[in-house]
Amino acid sequence: RGYLDNITAIGPRTVGSPENEVLAVNYLLEQIRGIERESTDAHKISVDIQRPTGSFSIDFLGGFTSYYANITNVVVKLEPRNGAEHAVLSNCHFDSVPNTPGASDDAVSCAVMLEILNTLSKSSESLQHAVIFLFNGAEENILQASHGFITQHEWAKSIRAFINLEAAGVGGKELVFQTGPENPWLVQAYVVAAKHPFASVVAQEIFQSGIIPADTDFRIYRDFGNVPGIDLAFIENGYIYHTEYDTSDRILTDSIQRAGDNILAVLKYLATSEKLAKSFEYRHGNVVFFDILGLFVLAYPARVGTIMNYITAAIAFFYLSKKVLQPKPRAVHNLKKLLTAFTLTLTSWVCTLVAVLMVAMFVSFIGRALSWYTHFYVSVSLYGTAAAAKLILVHMLAKKFFYKNVNEQFLGDVFFDASLMIWSIALAVITRMGLCSAFICTLWVAFPLLTKLMIHKEFSQKGATIKFIVMYMLGMFVPYLYMLYLSWTVFEMFTPVMGRSGSEIPPDMVLAGFIVIFTMILSSYFINFIYLVKSTKTTLVTLTTVFVVTLILVCSGIFFPYSSDAANPKPKRVFLQHTSRRFHDLDGNVVKSDSGIWINGFDYNGISHITPHVPEINDTIRTPCEEQAPFCGLPWILPVHFMFRFVKNWYLPAPEVLPRSPIQFKLLSKKLMPWNSVRLSFEVSGPSHMSLYVRPRAGSALSRWSLGDGMPVASLGGDYFVFYSRGLHAAPWHFWVELTAPEKRSDGIVSLAIAAHYFFGEDQKSPQLYALLERFPNWTFSSGWSCTYDLFVF
Repeated sequence: RGYLDNITAIGPRTVGSPENEVLAVNYLLEQIRGIERESTDAHKISVDIQRPTGSFSIDFLGGFTSYYANITNVVVKLEPRNGAEHAVLSNCHFDSVPNTPGASDDAVSCAVMLEILNTLSKSSESLQHAVIFLFNGAEENILQASHGFITQHEWAKSIRAFINLEAAGVGGKELVFQTGPENPWLVQAYVVAAKHPFASVVAQEIFQSGIIPADTDFRIYRDFGNVPGIDLAFIENGYIYHTEYDTSDRILTDSIQRAGDNILAVLKYLATSEKLAKSFEYRHGNVVFFDILGLFVLAYPARVGTIMNYITAAIAFFYLSKKVLQPKPRAVHNLKKLLTAFTLTLTSWVCTLVAVLMVAMFVSFIGRALSWYTHFYVSVSLYGTAAAAKLILVHMLAKKFFYKNVNEQFLGDVFFDASLMIWSIALAVITRMGLCSAFICTLWVAFPLLTKLMIHKEFSQKGATIKFIVMYMLGMFVPYLYMLYLSWTVFEMFTPVMGRSGSEIPPDMVLAGFIVIFTMILSSYFINFIYLVKSTKTTLVTLTTVFVVTLILVCSGIFFPYSSDAANPKPKRVFLQHTSRRFHDLDGNVVKSDSGIWINGFDYNGISHITPHVPEINDTIRTPCEEQAPFCGLPWILPVHFMFRFVKNWYLPAPEVLPRSPIQFKLLSKKLMPWNSVRLSFEVSGPSHMSLYVRPRAGSALSRWSLGDGMPVASLGGDYFVFYSRGLHAAPWHFWVELTAPEKRSDGIVSLAIAAHYFFGEDQKSPQLYALLERFPNWTFSSGWSCTYDLFVF
């Protein structure tokens, strides 16, 4: 904890700031030298400060190109006295996003790594392989420092596996949410070594689908280093992730101890493993892995899972076909009844999904989105009860009108089989898609089928007896328990994300969809009870009453989405940029200029809740889109424009921004190239963070540039985005772009804009920005900085 408190005491550690490049680096070096002095003779410790410069393109956030100069890595190698040919890497990052202390993301991981280095160095036991500890100084700048290390550092060639320590929340248990690719032995290492396992291939497939707007250094080591690894992240309390509340006192000592125990054990295991040296020989496809209530992890190769899944599905289909064909004269009748129940079940699910999404749409439309953000029970009371009531209603009506005089036991039996059939089809389809998460379907086919075979006599008895219910519940215990455990993890991760996923996606629709899916899953083998019991009226009335009361309360606005509770804040995120914009013509003359504070509410509610506190932020100052400029002529720090609607952007007029170190942008040369190409070379100097936006004019095309691998990568929408950052004392940035144009054009061939972002120091906040931030309510986390924007035509 001492390490964590000291790192966060430095304050926000933004790339390029003295806090990140000098104070944090000096603190780490001081601790590492202290550890080195106390290490035993069994080990050799080497320390290196790396300051790489490089560039790469990435398809994250709609696709963009990154350029970094003179950023900082602190690298430590612990190896046996006589050296080691192979190494395992442990990675954390000590930088933080602007205006936050970054305790969980990611100072706590660096503190854990320092303690592990200390523990290993004091051991008299020699390791077989080296352990490289990378304290990376530019992860928040979209994975730049890890790229600089894995592509340029001499020690990188020896790395055979890595463990990446990350955060998507503050404290709690650290979840293994990515492994591999294609290295089952790594998962086995975690299974064998981790003392407190918490891992899920479901989380891996959700994360890698891109649903969560986040990425980690795992991608860089995998894609640019071709190294397999394990990605861990703290996931609890994501509400305060990347905010001023991410302080060291919010991370429990137990949480730090738990992470330390796990990572030390896994690193030690890998550093003494024979397999590490030949890791490429153990690439045998993907692996299915999941923990059982945090007690132990089940892991097996995906190909074994595929065989198990298909066998399970085949047994279920065999059982169902045997049921349908017995006795033969009634085969057609039985099949018809099964297909009818199958169709009715699917119809009830579709009706439920549509009905609940309509409620979510209505809640969003009347401006009550995120009412459940601080009080999660509201979402269950609103959408959970609506989903359950709708399911019951559909089957109640079917029982009353469609199955008027049909035997209850027969209906209970046939609807159980219909659910089994749905899960068996889902199992076959998801397995065919190659998803490891298909193991969930296996649970929902195997255990219910076993239960049915064990209590088939009770199924045929009159009514749902106590004995029948108890045996049924016991048989279903495993899939239901696991599903509840998994749903807790999913909601723990996803609910806070809804507060930072932009203004485009209605969070109520997303959360309602998740709740409906879990309701359908959990109810799938209880639908048959609607037909077995005499009446479900009381249940239906109770659920409907809870739903109606909750809906009225939500509509009245009683559930305020955000909280400033000191112990457990759930803040609203708002980003403010005091901006001065200048638009130049082909001759370099300023044809238009303005200044204002550009305001973005980071969730679906925009800033409707803030307007009463700051009345001048209203509809009269909506942000206009400059159609002729790339990215609408706005100083995006990252190309996340697709996540925000312009009706939820505001541009409050304000005095001009006058930074003490303004940007310098020069066209160095214009050179005619073969094939009707023109090469424009530029020099830029400015603050540590800049954004470059490129839009070829009509008839022109951007063919090559000096960035990334030389091939320009367009962002979502067609413009080109370059994210630039630097550490201290970086040389001016030189780059060129090459464009093809069919003939000489009087209106130019390219629009090129550059934004300078002042995230720290004396230029960060203007008096006007300070004054505005002071007026924001205490339930907001408002991050503000100054920036300039210049558009040129060439």
